[in-house]
Amino acid sequence: MKNNQIDDVIRILKKEIKSWKEPIVTEISKDRSPFKVLISCMLSLRTKDEVTREAVNRLFKLAETPESMSKLNPKTIKKAIYPVGFYNTKVKNIIEISKTLIKKYNSSVPQEIDELLKLKGVGRKTANLVVTLGYNKPGICVDTHVHRISNRLGYVKTKTPEETEFALRKKLPRRYWIIYNDLLVTYGQNLCKPISPLCGICRIEKYCDKINVNKSR
Repeated sequence: MKNNQIDDVIRILKKEIKSWKEPIVTEISKDRSPFKVLISCMLSLRTKDEVTREAVNRLFKLAETPESMSKLNPKTIKKAIYPVGFYNTKVKNIIEISKTLIKKYNSSVPQEIDELLKLKGVGRKTANLVVTLGYNKPGICVDTHVHRISNRLGYVKTKTPEETEFALRKKLPRRYWIIYNDLLVTYGQNLCKPISPLCGICRIEKYCDKINVNKSR
């Protein structure tokens, strides 16, 4: 894929994803609550979206703020979020983060990536998602879908999601930073799958270098 083709790819993806469900964290972000974006993103790690959707709905019926979340019994949180991946660890992190936000940040979620990374269990993916979806500020969230598709297209050549983030920061037009994750995650979940992607019906197939695609449909 040539660098100047990114505009065409983004334009096509915007149209294509309208027929599919948006990622759960994007759905949650419409509440304009950075705290809910933070918690829902943490729950989504290593967990399918349908499982995360049910878990966050149960949890946020019980608590929606650091204050109310910190008062919940760990067993109550565990029951609400089960069976998300690594739920025992996530219960501890949710409680610790809630207490940290109250004590150090006046119950507000930080808007800066470096500050977010100080929170227990928060990595670059989560931090960037909070910045972009929670505060509508420029950031590039890279999960497995974004990493895979960006490399598959030939837009970047990287080995890890973190390398992909910094490569994209150098070349992806800033106007696409916030929406890039949503577009590629939705496309990756539904069409550009890890194994045997649906290249036969892909609208951006002509731009794709198909790096590491050994089998497609």
